[in-house]
Amino acid sequence: YVAAVYEHESILSPNPTALVDRRSALELMGRNLDIYEEQVVAAARQGAQIIVFPEDGIHGFNFTRSSIYPYLDFVLHSHSVKWNPCREPYLFNDTEVLQRLSCMALKNKIFLVANLGTKQPCEHTDPHCPSDGRYQFNTNVAFNDDGTLVATYRKHNLYFEYAFDTPPEPDYKVFDTPFAGQFGMFTCFDILFFEPAVNLIRQYNVKQVVYPTAWMNQLPLLSAVEFQQAFATAFNVNVLAANIHHPTLGMTGSGIYTPAKSFIYHNMESCGGKLIVAEIPVITIDYATDLEKTPGRASEKGKEQLPPLFYAEMMYDNFTFVPVRGGKGELQVCANTLCCYLNYRRAVLTDELYALGVFDGLHTVHGTYYVQACALVKCGGLSFSTCGQEVTDATALIDFQLWGNMSTPYIFPLLLTSGITLDFADDMGWKNNHYFISKSRTSSGLLTAALYGRWYEKD
Repeated sequence: YVAAVYEHESILSPNPTALVDRRSALELMGRNLDIYEEQVVAAARQGAQIIVFPEDGIHGFNFTRSSIYPYLDFVLHSHSVKWNPCREPYLFNDTEVLQRLSCMALKNKIFLVANLGTKQPCEHTDPHCPSDGRYQFNTNVAFNDDGTLVATYRKHNLYFEYAFDTPPEPDYKVFDTPFAGQFGMFTCFDILFFEPAVNLIRQYNVKQVVYPTAWMNQLPLLSAVEFQQAFATAFNVNVLAANIHHPTLGMTGSGIYTPAKSFIYHNMESCGGKLIVAEIPVITIDYATDLEKTPGRASEKGKEQLPPLFYAEMMYDNFTFVPVRGGKGELQVCANTLCCYLNYRRAVLTDELYALGVFDGLHTVHGTYYVQACALVKCGGLSFSTCGQEVTDATALIDFQLWGNMSTPYIFPLLLTSGITLDFADDMGWKNNHYFISKSRTSSGLLTAALYGRWYEKD
C-alpha cells in the first residue's frame, strides 16, 4: 500500500501561556490546517491511501491547562456514535478542527490521522474528574476515506504536558482499512512503555502502526529515526511516524518503516515541512528469525591485558565502558546482571575513539523507566570523558557482532550511521539466552550500534 507522513513545521502561538478567545485560537490552528490540506492533496496525487500528521502540529505546545482551553475540540471517545464531522457538523459544538480534518479525508478519498487537543466535560461524582469539571486530552483521531471518525486515542504517557490529563485507563485503539487491515495507534513518549503500545501490539496482533510524535532527539540512543526504526524491527511491524519540525528544539525525524527498509527524513539544518510518500508491503505474518548462527564467545584466557574500565555519563545514565582499540578484538563489559560482548574488526584505523558501554538500571531523568543497554558508540573526542556525548558524524567502518545476556525479551536494536542515517543489521535475534546483532561493513561511518532493552516490569 502507499503511505504518507508529513513532518510539519507548525506555526506556533507567540505566547502560548496567554489566554485567547476561541476565534483567535481557531485562526492560528486554521493556518496550520491550511498547510495540512495542501499536503493531503499532494499525498493523494501520489497515490497515498493513508496520511499521518505529527503530535502538537495543529495547536503547538507549552500551554498551561487554562491557556490551551480555547484550542480544544469536543470529541466523544465512545464508539457508540458513528459520526462524520464533515457531513454532520451540527451534531456537536466546538468541532471546527475535526470538521476540517474530516473534509480533507472525504475530498481526497484518503485515510487521515492527526493529533489535536480535546475536551470532555465530567461530573464531580467521577473520582478522576479534574476540579475544573473537564478532561483535557492529547488526542489522535483517525478518519476513513469518506471522512467518518473511525478511532480516537488519548495519549497515556504524557511528557511534561501540564495542559493535559492522563486517561483513567489506557486506550487500545485500532481501525480497519481495506488496503492493509488493522492499524493501531499511540503517541510519542508512549513508544517507550508497555502500556498501551506494546500491549496493543501483543493483544491485537497489530502489524501496522500510525505514530504522531513531537520528539526531541537525544543521541546516541534516542534519536527519533533511530528508535522508530528499532521499534519496527523489534515488533516486526510497519510504522508510519510523523514528527514535528523544529530543529532549534532538536525536533526532526520522521519516516515510513518496515522491518527491512526505511524511508526517513532527518534535517537539523533547514526550515519547512517535508512530505514522505512510500509504497510498502502489508505485513501479515510473523517471520521466524533464523537464530542458528552462533555468536562468538569472548576468550577465557584471562592472561591477556584487559582494557581499562571507565565510567561516563550517557543519556543521563552512568555507563560502564571499555575502549575499542586496534584493528580487531574481543571485548566484554558488565554491570549488575548484564554482560555485553563485542567481536569487532576494522580494515582501516581512523583517529576516532569508540567504546563499548553497559547500563543496567533505572533511568530517572525526563521519565522513569528501567533500561538494559549494550552500546558500541563513537565518542565525542579522543578522551574517555567524551564517550556518551552527542555525535553526528563518523568515518570508521566496523564489522561487529554485539551480544548480551539480556533479562527482558523487549530488545530494540539500534544501528545509526554518519549523518543520522540508518543501516540494517545482517542478523539479529536470540541464541543461548543472549540477544545479538551483527553487521559487516556499515554503509557509512558507525555512530551507534546498540541493544536497547526495556525491562518493563522493573519500571
